Amino acid sequence: MVSSVNMLLRDEEFDTLESLCYNFGAEPEDIKNYLYGHGFVYSEQQKQFRPIGYDENL
Repeated sequence: MVSSVNMLLRDEEFDTLESLCYNFGAEPEDIKNYLYGHGFVYSEQQKQFRPIGYDENL
């Protein structure tokens, strides 16, 4: 799921997570919470989900 969401955001299919969720009838917070439970956090700056702690290693 995370790679599909990131692909849609990266390829500019959708300009925000909110617009992507609206198109698929989902709530952004539900997606964020689900993926957080699977080890990913949303980066507003990068407009993508990244592994938890990834940015701390940079």
